[in-house]
Amino acid sequence: MMRKTYHTLIVGTGCAGFNAADKLYDLGIRDIAIVTEGRFMGTSRNTGSDKQTYYKLSLCGAEGDSMREMADTLYSGGGVMGEHALCEAAYSTRCFMRLCELGVPFPTNEYGEYAGYKTDHDPRTRATSCGPLTSKYMTEALERSVLSKGIEILDFQRVIQVLCEKGAVVGVAMANTVTGEISVIGCQNVILCTGGPAGIYRNTVYPESQHGATGLAIQAGAALSNMEEWQYGIASIKFRWNLSGTYQQVLPRYLSVDKDGNEREFLYEALGKESLGLIFLKGYQWPFDTRKTKGSSRVDLLVAEEIKKGNRVYLDFLHNPRGLEEGFSVLPREAYDYLERSGALFGTPIERLRKMNEGAIELYADHGIDLARESLEIAVCAQHCNGGVAVDGNWQSEVKGLYVAGEAAGTFGVYRPGGSALNSTQVGSLRAAEHIAKKGSAPCAIPTFSMPAVTYGGSNLSEIRKEFQNEMSRVADFDRSTEGMKRLFQDVRELCEHFFERAVIGEVTETAELFKLYDMILTQRSVLSAMICSAKDLGTHGSAFVDRMPDRHGDIPRNTRTLTRGEQSVIAPISPMPDPELWFETLLARKKEEMKHES
Repeated sequence: MMRKTYHTLIVGTGCAGFNAADKLYDLGIRDIAIVTEGRFMGTSRNTGSDKQTYYKLSLCGAEGDSMREMADTLYSGGGVMGEHALCEAAYSTRCFMRLCELGVPFPTNEYGEYAGYKTDHDPRTRATSCGPLTSKYMTEALERSVLSKGIEILDFQRVIQVLCEKGAVVGVAMANTVTGEISVIGCQNVILCTGGPAGIYRNTVYPESQHGATGLAIQAGAALSNMEEWQYGIASIKFRWNLSGTYQQVLPRYLSVDKDGNEREFLYEALGKESLGLIFLKGYQWPFDTRKTKGSSRVDLLVAEEIKKGNRVYLDFLHNPRGLEEGFSVLPREAYDYLERSGALFGTPIERLRKMNEGAIELYADHGIDLARESLEIAVCAQHCNGGVAVDGNWQSEVKGLYVAGEAAGTFGVYRPGGSALNSTQVGSLRAAEHIAKKGSAPCAIPTFSMPAVTYGGSNLSEIRKEFQNEMSRVADFDRSTEGMKRLFQDVRELCEHFFERAVIGEVTETAELFKLYDMILTQRSVLSAMICSAKDLGTHGSAFVDRMPDRHGDIPRNTRTLTRGEQSVIAPISPMPDPELWFETLLARKKEEMKHES
């Protein structure tokens, strides 16, 4: 059994986790370690999209921009705390340039301007990208920096509990993912960089190596913010990947196949030639949006309906969709002009995709899927949680010493510009590191940990996991049933209360998997609580179509958020945008005083 102490532990080896460790080291906090189930696991390293976006202040062209304007954009998405919006804007350039210095290949022109483009919910050209694997390149660059500094990585360890005394962190308990051996470590601070709660749904585009660990914060007593706010969209399920951008703009054929193998182009049956324009728009408008249920989000609803009938749904790139027999002139002007400018008014979807984005084909080929030979099975999948652990302006939770950064932190709100999550991984982890460094250190001891009584026998972990994931996807995804969620909440609540009696493992090596399942159930309970609260008070909005009742469509909750503690949720106010001191002389004097104190 490992029994050690550290000043700070970072949990997770994605963009947020590596950056937190890297910045703590640079700020003089060297007694640190990173804990991970697997260094090469997680969303940052194993996910992407057609063109994975990083969102930051505009750094090219003649178009004006400012930190306050970017903060206003983030704040206007609804449910966002003012301090988070301003920090994520103010730190964006600093964090972006740090990544560039570490070798992340963001494109520039010959004069050094960083090329930008507009992303969703973006009034400027703040978005940039390295292609489909932006977050992977970020992770690898930050990892190289961490390894060069000799920062310790405790691999193959699942944190199973954040240990607290009197509302403050005193350590963690971990289970070895191979042997099941329990270890206890003392520390002053924990930074959770564990990504979103990827394991709570069946239909998900999170990589299979990503599970999430929001339950650790719940168990420690931290509050959660906006856990009902998610992003969902069409994705392939054999290899989990977002089917946005050019995957839709090349106009693939949508097929439904019943149990007897009969094929139907169900979008055309329902929408006629209008389906062509809506397929194209899914490239721009990939996430399901309740404001677009009479537009591009009709595609998501029709896909889901076919799956609920027991049919399987596919994207076929080998043949043109119905409606295109008369030629491209039948397309809406936006779609026609885009394909014309791309030199792609010809051929089949696969030929257009090869012309416009050959890397999109190579990506699937790298995972054993030849788009020139086979169709992609799809579903409407959970892609990103816009809620998470409630944190303050230093990304510290209500539990003293427990910080949360990246998707695990509840800073995103209802609508967010594409790519703002990657910016948040860097800003949140840097803010946490700076705050920890300023606090100083205190003696650490190895805390006590009481292991729950575990039930042994024939393992039923997989059975429980599938049952509750299936139900979440059935009643609590983008198309929610209030009564269904209430029934599921009661089932989840009961399982939480009797978990270690009902969950059975075959041998001690399954200990980490047991606690991973417990984490999933705890998180589902809080998510369902928030969803039920939101359905009652806010109705249909954002990505949540509640009870198929568009007449209950509410405004974006700009001035409120859902706050959850355990299984209890309430609607709470958000903080306003800060109006801090900007007078140079005052800030210079403040900086001199800080430097004097530090010396």
